[in-house]
Amino acid sequence: MNIKEIQDLIKFVAKSGVSEVEIEQKDFKITIKSGEKEEAQKQIVVQAAAPVAIPAAPAAIPAAPVAAPVAATPEAPPASEGDSKYVEVKSPMIGTFYRSPGPDKDAFVSVGSTIKPGDTVCIIEAMKLFNEIEAEITGKIVKVLVDDSSPVEYDQPLFLVDPS
Repeated sequence: MNIKEIQDLIKFVAKSGVSEVEIEQKDFKITIKSGEKEEAQKQIVVQAAAPVAIPAAPAAIPAAPVAAPVAATPEAPPASEGDSKYVEVKSPMIGTFYRSPGPDKDAFVSVGSTIKPGDTVCIIEAMKLFNEIEAEITGKIVKVLVDDSSPVEYDQPLFLVDPS
């Protein structure tokens, strides 16, 4: 991982509003944590342990303050009593949520669509990689909980599915 990739990752974490991200590859580990400062600004702290084979990668990057606090991702509305029979399809990663494969394409699923295991329900972009998210259950989409092109967090509900 080069310094440009690390800087892009820091910017991505700052925009997404998550508090901590840890990435570990076979010879490289990086942890990015963001915490509130007294001035109500966010600060990014990066801890990296690089092997001797990569002398250009620094052991630590100084904190880079962000001009304004990052707005938190809106949480899914609390489940009402009628929603208790529905199953949530949750995000397996942080990234940007897309309902369709392209801006001029139809959405993978919409309210009323029937899904089965293996069907693609959305795409989540993380670090310039587009990850197709597949359904793990059979059912009917009753609600889309996230707006198109908005950031999502790990384990955030994306869809409500009626499994009956």
